[in-house]
Amino acid sequence: MKNKGLVISSLFLALVLTGCGSKNADNQNNVKDNNINIASKDDKFVDQKLDQLEYKSGDQSYIEVNNNKANLKATDWKYNHVVYANLDHLNRTSAGNIAYLEHRNLANGSLRSTQRVEPTAWHQKFVDGAAIINRGHEIAYSVSGGISLDGSYKPGLKSGDQNNIKNLFTQSAFSNQKVQTIYETKVRDALKEGKKVIYKVTPIFKGNNLMASGVHMQALSTDNILNFNVYLYNVQPGIKFDYATGRSRIDKSMNVPTPEGAPNFNNNHRSYRNNHHYVRNYRHYNNYHNYHHYR
Repeated sequence: MKNKGLVISSLFLALVLTGCGSKNADNQNNVKDNNINIASKDDKFVDQKLDQLEYKSGDQSYIEVNNNKANLKATDWKYNHVVYANLDHLNRTSAGNIAYLEHRNLANGSLRSTQRVEPTAWHQKFVDGAAIINRGHEIAYSVSGGISLDGSYKPGLKSGDQNNIKNLFTQSAFSNQKVQTIYETKVRDALKEGKKVIYKVTPIFKGNNLMASGVHMQALSTDNILNFNVYLYNVQPGIKFDYATGRSRIDKSMNVPTPEGAPNFNNNHRSYRNNHHYVRNYRHYNNYHNYHHYR
């Protein structure tokens, strides 16, 4: 009887695991021509589906969601502000933020200050002098000029969002600099043209993981000309992340193609110190580890 019970339990466990695997596989198979269609207007449901995606080496670093059309309504733009969601029970920015932006939110880059906030899963490493992670802004500094920590517009504020724990997550340097920047530029260009834009960014965390697997970005201008809906994988060429903790190891088999339109600059020690988008407190800079010491 004991053996029979063990057999039944094993079969039940196998069925459960198979079912979970099938669900992820089915969702992965829905990605076609670098697009995933999710038949829902509920962003929480969409984000749950994006949560199930797994990045495979050699895949594109992002996918379009619902044919690159945002699940936003232009009529929801009422006044200039940002809704910064509270951190979740693990201190993560999992709820995402939504901004209602206009031309006056274009920030002066010279006013950036040192960033000291360390989001969940912050374990900085350098490979051949290049940082592998950045502080990813949900609502970028460059488009949040005059926005205070409570999300309201204050005319006296000249800089954009900086040390706001509700607006930062640990993001790979590649995802931040080579992919997210492409879409932030689209928002910035629309504001320069005098458009009003709704912009929503949500880091996607699997379960209790402290590092996001990816980030869901949407934007819509009130004239509907700017319109995108994308999911960026939080990956780094040559690096394998443990998303539960944010720790990492070298994996030279991890190939992440650079998308068309990506900016070209080196993220070495000097640029990491001086490039304002990624500047931080360097009091403990020399304590950071270079991976080549461990090879």
